[in-house]
Amino acid sequence: MKRLIWICASLLIGCLYLQAEDGSRLWLRAATDAQATVTANKKSPTVDLAVRELQTQWKGGAVKLLLTQAKEVSRLGRDGFRMDGNRKGLTIQSAGEQGLLYAAYHLLRIQETGKANGEILVEESPAYDIRILNHWDNLNRTVERGYAGYSLWQWDELPAVLSPRYEAYARANASIGINATVLNNVNASPQILSATYLPKVKALADIFRPYGIKVYLSVNFASPAVLGGLPDSDPLRPEVQQWWKDKAREIYKLIPDFGGFLVKANSEGEPGPHDYGRTHVDGANMLADALKPYNGIVMWRAFVYNPSGDDRAKQAYLEFMPFDGQFRDNIIIQVKNGPVDFQPREPFTPLFGAMQKTPVMAELQITQEYLGFSNHLAFLAPMWEEFLHSDTYGQGAGSTVAAATDGSLFTQKLTAISGVANIGEDTNWCGHHFAQANWYAFGRLAWNNTLSSAQIADEWLRTTFTSEPEFLTPVKRMMLDSHQAVVDYMMPLGLHHIFAENHHYGPQPWFDKASRPDWTSTYYHKASGSGIGFDRTASGSNAVAQYFSPLREIYSNPATCPDKYLLWFHHLPWNYRMKNNRTLWDDLCYSYDRGVKAVRNFQQVWDEAERYVDAQRFTEVQSKLKIQARDAVWWRDACLLYFQTFSAQPIPYELERPVNELEELKKIKLDMKHHN
Repeated sequence: MKRLIWICASLLIGCLYLQAEDGSRLWLRAATDAQATVTANKKSPTVDLAVRELQTQWKGGAVKLLLTQAKEVSRLGRDGFRMDGNRKGLTIQSAGEQGLLYAAYHLLRIQETGKANGEILVEESPAYDIRILNHWDNLNRTVERGYAGYSLWQWDELPAVLSPRYEAYARANASIGINATVLNNVNASPQILSATYLPKVKALADIFRPYGIKVYLSVNFASPAVLGGLPDSDPLRPEVQQWWKDKAREIYKLIPDFGGFLVKANSEGEPGPHDYGRTHVDGANMLADALKPYNGIVMWRAFVYNPSGDDRAKQAYLEFMPFDGQFRDNIIIQVKNGPVDFQPREPFTPLFGAMQKTPVMAELQITQEYLGFSNHLAFLAPMWEEFLHSDTYGQGAGSTVAAATDGSLFTQKLTAISGVANIGEDTNWCGHHFAQANWYAFGRLAWNNTLSSAQIADEWLRTTFTSEPEFLTPVKRMMLDSHQAVVDYMMPLGLHHIFAENHHYGPQPWFDKASRPDWTSTYYHKASGSGIGFDRTASGSNAVAQYFSPLREIYSNPATCPDKYLLWFHHLPWNYRMKNNRTLWDDLCYSYDRGVKAVRNFQQVWDEAERYVDAQRFTEVQSKLKIQARDAVWWRDACLLYFQTFSAQPIPYELERPVNELEELKKIKLDMKHHN
């Protein structure tokens, strides 16, 4: 009887402990009651952080932190590190203070994932020099494409009041190797450069500095006119150039390690050099010259498209390729992973591999603008892994996107990768507990672009939830399957951009009226009685010509084009025979049905995991999965019922019937706005 009481009491205590989690600790949940012996051969705010993290969390023997310029260590760079030893005692060496901090987090990660047993022999150096989050945060604390509450940055209280979440944010980023952040929206307010806001930026930079994080700002190209009172912001006018030089001097006097500027110019109504008959080169080089004395850089976005009759997917390539090699050496061109706009699945933008004389960096979207906001579970590492491993053939076979951007394929002074942040004021930071995994995955891939999605998911689950195999195996499978599931119930087989007007959340494939054709859905799917899909072959927009051989030939032929890009590159009849011998229409129906079934299966997987998860996080994820399951049916019914009006074919009888009426679905309106 006593034993039974003891067991019940133990279970009750366990349940109470599990209920104590709200997601605020992210993946940094290690117990802090250790008393490890940690020594360092140098004291500094950054090294002291490394010592503190290990002292309180490392459950092994003595650790020596050595800052050294030894050849075998310095070749790893200031962020790289080397560790040698075992649980009884080990030595960590780096050429830079940040490297020692990254090593501390690496050691704690392998401890928390159960991989710190036996000999610990590790050499690590990051794939990219700059691993940066882009916050699309506005000065009024709204967040464009933000689904986790208001901005972290409480501008009205800064610099006097410093939220503890600022340091928690820096720590979380440093733990996964992120070393830079853009604080504000690419649709930038000139006011961020004002004397009112720069001291606020300085306050954040001071908090982030010990964690190795540099601050960058998005700038409005019209700032000299709006903020400085000049007649215009023509980049070739000496007065404009001088304004930017003076502003750079002002910034660096406050923030000596300021990173530089991110620029969205002549895109979606934002001002830029084209306003004065100048080029992207003129505008970017002017800013680069202003930053050059301070080792600052310019990240110039290639997200440009004009309201023309040409295929939107071609325009970044057409606009930037003629300038390859003309940009200053402290400029890097920031390119979205796909040629349209962060769609659930796109082929890579052909600028990757093609721009060989100018550094190019990838812009990934962590926030789920087109993937169900913070309501849908969509682990994005598989999408990013697919993108990074795509072969551009820019220098023959093996010229992957990763190689074309990390300095291993082309000689380049700058290497970087960016992710549009999904972080907000919500207690769990990201709105959905599993959305934290995308922040984590971005950092890990920015550090090591060869990591597999499975390894990243495994690390995140072990550190965020538990290492119990009965939990890990099914939930990891759910994560790895989730991106494909979203593609299946939203836009399979290469369909893209058939979202509702303004908000990009629900389906609106019938949307056909906007201020410009490429802001409609019908522009992209072109469904008619003759078939569906966007013809980008030589008989259509010829976007395939922007890819190197053999890709252009592979994509040009529907028989060799991968099914996942089929309707991206081809307009095909409804009865086109797929590789699996189904008709295109039937395969489309099966894809939508597969997506719905997958999400329902996720619900079952999560329900079975209840005993391994605290009550709060379990219930909150369960609730989100219910929303996702309903939304998947909404997507399936809206798309299939609408496309059926053109195919005039039945949904295969063995599949589940639609449960909605098309006309009722057309009446759904959600009040969410903004574009980016």
